[in-house]
Amino acid sequence: MKNAQPKTIYLKDYQPPNYLIDTTELRVELMEEGATVTATLKMRRNSHAGEDAPLLLHGIELELRELKIDGRVLDANEYYADAESLTIEQVPAEFVLESTVFIKPQENTSLEGLYKSDDMFCTQCEAEGFRKITYYLDRPDVMSEYTTTVVADKAGYPVLLSNGNPIDSGELDNGRHFVTWHDPFKKPSYLFALVAGDLEYIEDSFTTMSGRNIELRIFVEEKDIDKCDHAMRSLKKSMAWDEEVYGREYDLDIFMIVAVDAFNMGAMENKGLNIFNTSAVLAKTETTTDAAFQRVEAIVAHEYFHNWSGNRVTCRDWFQLSLKEGFTVFRDAEFSADMGSRVVKRVEDVSLLRTAQFSEDAGPMAHPVQPASFIEISNFYTLTVYEKGCEVVRMYHTLLGPELFREGSDLYFDRHDGQAATIEDFTRCMEEVSGRDLTQFKRWYSQAGTPRLDVNGSYDADAQTYTLNFAQSCPATPESAEKQPFHIPVTLGLVGQQGDLPLTLQGVEQTETYTDMVLEITESEQSFVFENVTEQPVPSLLRDFSAPVKLDFPYSNADLTFLMSRDSDGFNRWDACQKLATGILEGLVQAQLDGATMELDSSLVAAFRTVLNDDSLDPAMVALMLKLPSEAYLAEEADVIHVDEIHNAREFVRDQLAQQLKAEFQAAYDSNQVSEPYEPSAAQIAKRSLKNVALGYLMLADDDAISLARSQYDNANNMTDSAAALALLVCSDKPQAQHQAAELIIAFYEKWQQEALVVNQWFTVQAIAPQQGAVERVRELMQHPAFDIKNPNKVRSLIGAFCANNHVNFHRTDGAGYQLLADMVIELNTLNPQIAARLLAPLSKWQKQIPQRQQLMKEQLSRILATEELSKDVYEVVSKSLK
Repeated sequence: MKNAQPKTIYLKDYQPPNYLIDTTELRVELMEEGATVTATLKMRRNSHAGEDAPLLLHGIELELRELKIDGRVLDANEYYADAESLTIEQVPAEFVLESTVFIKPQENTSLEGLYKSDDMFCTQCEAEGFRKITYYLDRPDVMSEYTTTVVADKAGYPVLLSNGNPIDSGELDNGRHFVTWHDPFKKPSYLFALVAGDLEYIEDSFTTMSGRNIELRIFVEEKDIDKCDHAMRSLKKSMAWDEEVYGREYDLDIFMIVAVDAFNMGAMENKGLNIFNTSAVLAKTETTTDAAFQRVEAIVAHEYFHNWSGNRVTCRDWFQLSLKEGFTVFRDAEFSADMGSRVVKRVEDVSLLRTAQFSEDAGPMAHPVQPASFIEISNFYTLTVYEKGCEVVRMYHTLLGPELFREGSDLYFDRHDGQAATIEDFTRCMEEVSGRDLTQFKRWYSQAGTPRLDVNGSYDADAQTYTLNFAQSCPATPESAEKQPFHIPVTLGLVGQQGDLPLTLQGVEQTETYTDMVLEITESEQSFVFENVTEQPVPSLLRDFSAPVKLDFPYSNADLTFLMSRDSDGFNRWDACQKLATGILEGLVQAQLDGATMELDSSLVAAFRTVLNDDSLDPAMVALMLKLPSEAYLAEEADVIHVDEIHNAREFVRDQLAQQLKAEFQAAYDSNQVSEPYEPSAAQIAKRSLKNVALGYLMLADDDAISLARSQYDNANNMTDSAAALALLVCSDKPQAQHQAAELIIAFYEKWQQEALVVNQWFTVQAIAPQQGAVERVRELMQHPAFDIKNPNKVRSLIGAFCANNHVNFHRTDGAGYQLLADMVIELNTLNPQIAARLLAPLSKWQKQIPQRQQLMKEQLSRILATEELSKDVYEVVSKSLK
């Protein structure tokens, strides 16, 4: 049957496994024509299972060669194998199962299980890739002790790696060799890893707080050996930070990272052998931007932190995915904040959340942090699980305070070490250490959607009181139309003419004077009265973005300008600037719809001038405040998305700011030059970010700045400055800039064509250029020799970048952008369903577009749905999008 509806999996149907696997011995024989995998599993019936419980193992695309129980070969009539499983009806209470299968990694374009990336064998087993390697109980609550022997031709594959510590190695006949690895810590199959290739490595060591010496190695292709030092430094900083902040020490004798070019994800935390996308580990001044340096540091930290929050304590089932991911994203965010600017890191994280995750919450794929069901688990590696899940953990930290939160995490790690735990287990630990009932708080896990807080305030000068009234609501989402009140922590301050005012909350005994506090909103409507307020304040609400909500307060432009200059909370100073700009931009969108002439409110010019002239601000914060809200954010905020009007309004405001603040932007550009040798330090990154933002405005104000950009490109000693100049020239619509861009596009590729990650940047800068003809330009680039549709990095850098970041061209009124994306999804559906499904997001969000675009988007979704042999991954996204 064409497109038979795949089965939906429900959290409510969870049952523990009927069988457990105490030990797993694997022998993987790698050959050019395929691989033979022999798995010897010591198994036993689980205590709850009946004596007649059949053994059902997962397995996909496996050619079964032999099957034994306790050394006896089974006859064909004693088991049944279909496309996804192997069933043995009768097995003893305890037994050893031995299976031998043949697989073809070189034909595995899905990049799940065991596959080849160029000349390297590697694996990706999360979430359900291990079943493409051998027959197994491929579920996270089956944890086993692994011993893995990898065998291959020594000349072609001198490096053979797997999880744990190496315990044996040797030479074999016909130029082959083997290495045996043993992991003493029980783990689920999704954490299994194997790598075989001709690799070089850099080496270092780390001494743990208990005095153990850990060997550290990063494996890469020989050509990339000079790009590993930053990742190694990041790893050592991560190990030290985790000991200091969480008291967690690394447990094996060796920790390894391998860089792989063809990889679906950013990186993978396999126990002791982390496999990374090259984009998440390779870094060098000449080839890597500041943002990429920071990304490498953050991802190295994230995967290392998983050693405890994900590996030593794993998740019981995939509905608990945020247990490990949300917690670990919080840990890596705090690490990055400690390594650089805390405020800048918070702004960057919240910008992503508001733009992309809030949009996800409002779309057809909206789901709770803990989904109640799924068809394909790969579709739930989402911003909701990761980023919103992180915000939920951050709210625990806010409500309990850092000391109790640390006690709760210690209890969680100690109590559940070596176990497959649940979100409920994590919450219970936080309840026990704090003595608090967090039942209502757990609604953050079970209810989808972005809550809205409508707030108003009133000042009584005679009584010297200030009252804040809160009303919370949450829109309907696919899983529920009616929402119960959330438990929302709101950190706030009251700002007066001289700064923060002391806070005295009516009805609450206080032994100290506070200038900010956390209010807990638990009801649909709540009011709070502050006493001894000696002047009319402006409330600074949701400081440090204390909850993932949309907040509406009737700030005037004067209020927002006031907060920008006087608020002690750095995040809210930036947010006030964003709110001011957003309101003005929304007014200009409406002016176009009304047929009126656009005019820029002078308050925004004055606010930007104040920011540019404030020497007390970190240049990184100035750069962030000078960036207007993105088109994606403005679209997310709109009830109806008017793509062209949003683009026109934003370009008009940028041009007006550039003209009226030309002198200030020139001063910012000149004063933030870095003369010292390049390093990705917070101070240097801050200067470069402000300098390049200023250059972007100068390019709009003055044709002379085109020469300035060209000079920066020619004389840059780092990729940040050269890539920024290139992007500004490519994206400019001025003829002189376009002439320069045409020349530099050719020169840039010729210079960097051997550097795959730099070529990805080259694809992206052309994909996001807003000039007409972008769809045709992208299709042309897809024919370029450097583009490979089987490589996810190439697909993301070209197709993904265009669809997500070039709104005015993706949403072209003739539907050409939609057709381009649908074409790519259909082609990738059979090659790499995971990537195909993830690409679909921009096409799925048609509901707020104008009717003409809605129809065009739905036509392409219907075309995809009608495709023969649609994968589960794509089917789930498309079918939900069309409901």
